[in-house]
Amino acid sequence: MFKPYLKLTKPGIIGGNLVAAIGGVLLASQGNIDWLLLLAVCAGTSLIVASGCVFNNVIDRDIDRLMKRTCERELVKNVIPVSNALIWASLLGLTGFYLLSQFTSTIAFQFGVLGFVVYVGLYSLHYKRKSVYGTLIGGLSGACPPVIGYCAVTGQFDAGAAILFITFCIWQLPHSYAIAIYRFDDYKAASIPVLPVEIGVARARLHIIAYIIAFAVAALALNYLGYAGSWYALGIGLVSLHWLYIAKVGYQKVPDAQWGKQMLLCSIANIMVFCLLISLDFSSGNMTDSYQANAIMAALMEQS
Repeated sequence: MFKPYLKLTKPGIIGGNLVAAIGGVLLASQGNIDWLLLLAVCAGTSLIVASGCVFNNVIDRDIDRLMKRTCERELVKNVIPVSNALIWASLLGLTGFYLLSQFTSTIAFQFGVLGFVVYVGLYSLHYKRKSVYGTLIGGLSGACPPVIGYCAVTGQFDAGAAILFITFCIWQLPHSYAIAIYRFDDYKAASIPVLPVEIGVARARLHIIAYIIAFAVAALALNYLGYAGSWYALGIGLVSLHWLYIAKVGYQKVPDAQWGKQMLLCSIANIMVFCLLISLDFSSGNMTDSYQANAIMAALMEQS
């Protein structure tokens, strides 16, 4: 009987966000991993994401009925009462927020709140149905998990955290547009105003290309500012070029839906590579300088 409740949490989305959060922790840790902190970030972030997904299922059950991809979901088929789903979502969220507040940092907890409020309050309740900019709003919440992990370690929002946030925000856009193109008929049937449906796949492809370039620039800033090493830069450069190749050349070879699926799989692979590289090829120089500067400032304040 627990399986339907598990499905409500969208385990695939939890897994993707968990990888991002772990990447943020490992980048900031610079090889000195606090395993208890890592566990708290993983558990807290996963529970908050799960809560948001359950609330999203409750909110979207009317439009889920109209889409082939979602018409078999538990709330659409009345497998689970809505009241039970709301209680389940609340328990998940409260537990997740408790873990972040007690075992991580204040700024990590705040980004957990930000991601949840944006996803449930702004995206799910309003912008997803009303605006072509819903994807951008949703991307803000999707960019929070790596920042939660990073800031749980550093206790501050610095340039490294900002780059992670911007990079994931940008990545969400071509990724989400690829989903919309792959599932074009579903989004059109549900009258969800995603960019490919509103302006057409051909024009949306130009936006996708622009965002892929912006993703590469943002991601390489981690190397430029000394947070990641040269192997990281090489890896990001190669996967970005491959992503760009699929966006430009692949579009001319296959039908739109098939191309959308290729772009979707490519975007997932690229962000996994990104998370792996920031976990392994970090550069401690910039982080060390930042910690030293903070320590000096704290000492001066104590003396004054």
